Amino acid sequence: MSAPNAREFDTLVVGGGIAGLQAALDLADQGFSVAVVEKDASIGGKMIRLSKVFPTLDCASCITTPKMAAAAHHPRITLFTLCDLQSLSSGNGGAFPVAARVRQNPRYVDMDACIGCRKCEYACPVYVKDAEQGGFSARKAVRIPFSNAIPQKALLDVANCMLCGKCASVCPTNAIRYDEEPREFELAARTAIVASGFELTGIGDKNLYGRGSIPNVVDSLQMERLLAPHGPYNRVLRPSDGKEPASIAYVQCAGSRDQSQGIPYCSRVCCMYAVKQAMLLSGALPLADVTVYYMDIRAFGKNYEQFFQNAKAMGIEFVKAKAASLAPGEDGGVAVRYEDQSGDGTAVREHDMVVLSLGMVPGWQPGAECAVPLAEDGFVRTIRPSTSPTLTDIPGVFVAGVAAGPKDIVDSIAEAGAAAMQAAAHMTEQAARVANANGEARS
Repeated sequence: MSAPNAREFDTLVVGGGIAGLQAALDLADQGFSVAVVEKDASIGGKMIRLSKVFPTLDCASCITTPKMAAAAHHPRITLFTLCDLQSLSSGNGGAFPVAARVRQNPRYVDMDACIGCRKCEYACPVYVKDAEQGGFSARKAVRIPFSNAIPQKALLDVANCMLCGKCASVCPTNAIRYDEEPREFELAARTAIVASGFELTGIGDKNLYGRGSIPNVVDSLQMERLLAPHGPYNRVLRPSDGKEPASIAYVQCAGSRDQSQGIPYCSRVCCMYAVKQAMLLSGALPLADVTVYYMDIRAFGKNYEQFFQNAKAMGIEFVKAKAASLAPGEDGGVAVRYEDQSGDGTAVREHDMVVLSLGMVPGWQPGAECAVPLAEDGFVRTIRPSTSPTLTDIPGVFVAGVAAGPKDIVDSIAEAGAAAMQAAAHMTEQAARVANANGEARS
């Protein structure tokens, strides 16, 4: 039985990234009501932060933004942003067996009153590093997260706010709420789809790579922002001094296939996003040398091997080697010590910038109150990964995208469609069983 005050939906989707949005849209277009619970202030997930996608080099925003807008305007989809899932359980009986308790974190802005005019942002005198731009540029303490964020509502960073009151004084709708508190609410659903995505392994977790203290060593998402047309500098520059780099290196498997970090698995996408970024860098900086230090190139998808061969034909250097350590070099450079697997032994080369191809770890860790089972790698366990990769141990609860394990965008979208189909079939069977039971009771 659902809680008395719980809002009821046909499906609860955990995560508003590309997989969650695809699953929600597929179900809503079939007439099912869907609730999307997202931990960030905007839907879109990691994909909206990318520059382009491989192997087609299509614009990531051009693919993601229409789906974000479609979900926001769909009459059967309700978005809950800046929310943490506190508990998720199934088998509670009744018409809505899935129960979820959600914590709504405060925006300190009235969502209903805010009109997204950004006057508060323009008036705010406080500048802090903008994580949406890789920490390379600044944002205000009160701001809309990014230009195509959905919802287009302001968000106040209380950790950096100095309570000057300027945002409240210029707000035309009096939407600033300095005293807003977190609140919890209940959701009840017939099915659930876990599409909680991923996080990158921390750049500061590896002592051999400087633990984030070496200038001009960046991670792959930071490089995505440097390459993006709406990035922090509008071109590729070294973060430490603003110079155009003449030599850029990629260190593969910097956060995967590494027992010392407890991540023995391959994250699958790192090779291809490094190849993609290397090709984009060759276009943005035609005179720059781009080197990729790799153990194995895993070009597993359709046209991925040709994509890799195209990169080599463009002059990108691929060195089969394991990068052992990084150290500060001359003039802000980075010295890469590596073991050449062709038999030439260890060597040291300096580059102006180094990009660490970090791996994927689960974006959500179910607590003791969440009954979602996990596999040994920390991702959601699927009971038939080869034939039905969206099925979990819990009836009515399905999984899609990287929540079940590392995969690329194409596979995530395909899996989201499969999860939506499984959820729709489950609800149809559930409704048929109830109808048959009612018919037998009347007879």
